[in-house]
Amino acid sequence: MTALGDLLIARIARTGPLSLADYMADCLMHPQHGYYATRDPFGAAGDFTTAPEISQMFGELIGLSLAQAWMDQGRPAPITLAELGPGRGTLMADALRATRGVPGFHDALTVHLVETSPALRQSQAKLIADATWHDSAATLPDAPLFVIANEFFDALPIRQFLREGDGWREKMVGLTDGALGFGVSEAAPIGLLQDRLNDTKDGDLVEYCPALPAITAALSAKIESFGGCALIIDYGDWTSQGDTLQALKSHKHTDPLAAPGQADLTAHVDFAAIAEHSHPARFSRLTPQGVFLERLGIVQRAQALAGGLSGEALKSHIAAHRRLTHRGEMGELFKVISIYPSNAAPPPGLEP
Repeated sequence: MTALGDLLIARIARTGPLSLADYMADCLMHPQHGYYATRDPFGAAGDFTTAPEISQMFGELIGLSLAQAWMDQGRPAPITLAELGPGRGTLMADALRATRGVPGFHDALTVHLVETSPALRQSQAKLIADATWHDSAATLPDAPLFVIANEFFDALPIRQFLREGDGWREKMVGLTDGALGFGVSEAAPIGLLQDRLNDTKDGDLVEYCPALPAITAALSAKIESFGGCALIIDYGDWTSQGDTLQALKSHKHTDPLAAPGQADLTAHVDFAAIAEHSHPARFSRLTPQGVFLERLGIVQRAQALAGGLSGEALKSHIAAHRRLTHRGEMGELFKVISIYPSNAAPPPGLEP
């Protein structure tokens, strides 16, 4: 068992079972032993690869979409260009490079990164000059806000509930013969799941992300008050249904209880919950990532880049384009939704 595992076992023995959200929070962000607090998990040498690490085209097109949204809203200045959970900083760096030629855009913006991992902040600082870091989206400036959240919401801790009659049993992390194991609480009515009684039956499992409402509401309030938009890209669907918790280590699935703090823990995003908490701003239609990128011109950009490539570099480029857009890969599994002001249009690539 890992050092964090030993701490969790002692904690559970002392105070009782943990909600899955509390367990995930410690596994991911414990200051000494948490997954994100201690490592750079990205790329071939890490545990998973995100879209910005696959191809520069991803960040370029997102940057251009936001720059066009800025122009459509009258070129306000100054503005905040922000990213939630920016990884190594690759996406933001690509977005900034692609928008360098947009007249006035860089003069208007300051870059803000919401990141709690000291290790990842160091990586981001190498790629992005003059950024300001935040521990929370709540402290972003009161100004027009153009924000990217790529694979951010999937890493937020979740709770899981099993329906029993008109009540719910919460899935908990406890001890079985001195080792970490899953169990369930006693059944009880739960107000935050009242609406899920309409679309579930006994035995169904639903997931709830406690941090999502406040984060979404904070972004929406700034966007409605000051202008801007949010592009949220993640895997999931319109409504949570079933157990989607997964642990990844060295690009392979593993037991989420096996090595606390040593594997990435994520769950599918409930986009309906994002839409629900986007008021008073508006939300766009949920769109597959492949469709979104194709509307932004990824085919033409891929062709332009391919013109200067040959051999293995060309094969890798073609594979990256396919991985980002193909229905059998990230193109359908990943979805995009935008939050935008009630008096504006959604950013390019998305429909109202």
